[in-house]
Amino acid sequence: MLNKIKLLQEEIEKFTSHNLDEIEQFRIKLLSKKGEIAALFSEFKNVPAEQKKEVGQKINLLKQSALDKVNKLKNQTVAGQSKEEYDDLTRPAETIPLGSRHPISIVKNEILEIFSRLGFTVNEGPEIEDDWYNFSALNFPPEHPARDMQDTFFIDKGSDILLRTHTSNGQIRVMEKQKPPIRTLSPGRVFRNEAISARAHCIFHQVEGLYIDTDVSFADLKQTLLYFAQEIYGKETEIRLRPSFFPFTEPSAEMDISCKLCGGKGCNVCKYTGWLEVLGCGMVDPNVLEGCGIDSVKYTGFAFGMGIERTAMLKYQVKDLRLYFENDVRFLRQFVSAY
Repeated sequence: MLNKIKLLQEEIEKFTSHNLDEIEQFRIKLLSKKGEIAALFSEFKNVPAEQKKEVGQKINLLKQSALDKVNKLKNQTVAGQSKEEYDDLTRPAETIPLGSRHPISIVKNEILEIFSRLGFTVNEGPEIEDDWYNFSALNFPPEHPARDMQDTFFIDKGSDILLRTHTSNGQIRVMEKQKPPIRTLSPGRVFRNEAISARAHCIFHQVEGLYIDTDVSFADLKQTLLYFAQEIYGKETEIRLRPSFFPFTEPSAEMDISCKLCGGKGCNVCKYTGWLEVLGCGMVDPNVLEGCGIDSVKYTGFAFGMGIERTAMLKYQVKDLRLYFENDVRFLRQFVSAY
């Protein structure tokens, strides 16, 4: 019996580990109900009476020695792990993966930054608007189809309160409150009653620009848009202006850029023309200036407007507009930007 106690004591003294599983196995081997120290207590009844005192003391000391060794190794192991994992208590409990900006936000911020270099400031009008700011002040005639229920979301039937169809309402508010010179951008969300498809949506985003001052010409408009196109699409980008019509500009034009996919040679994306339409523009109609209290004889100006989704589709080669609204993280995490 004394020899067994001596061997177990030597085993306790030699044992060392920094693995909690190994320490637990050692504890079970010695201190569990079926462990070796429990077996010594079971054999204790067979010890001669004259040796019981000595043997009993040694077994109790052995048990205490095993408990002390197990507790010491556990405490050292846990303390080491805590120091390694939690040395900096300001760290997050778990690693938080970095997100990314939405591609619409990236492109919007890039557009605003480009025009800010030319002195443009930013204004934002309300999304719920009345007829004056959305249509009448922009020279839309009463019979214009945009005023129909099938094209515009009206709040109530027969009401002139609606969800804005463009961000030009912000430009009207600026012209009413501010005297020229005016350089302003109006970014925001707009709403039109359209069927949702890969190329269209009932909700989309615009950036519209306005510049009013003395002696502003169509040449100023062209140079401004050429600078923008080459900054956002690349220095090799070319533009062309085609005659068009908008109620609030005269003359009006659509701006195309040379197709980035085929280099202007023609492909299925540009319908083999070598050009892609990106925005509408023109000189501000004198009726719009006068309606906002600006002297159309003294001042002239130009305006332009673009869909951010369309710009992002061309920039990132995204072929389905609906992807921008589905919030699929596999799609969103592809976009990284400094903006």
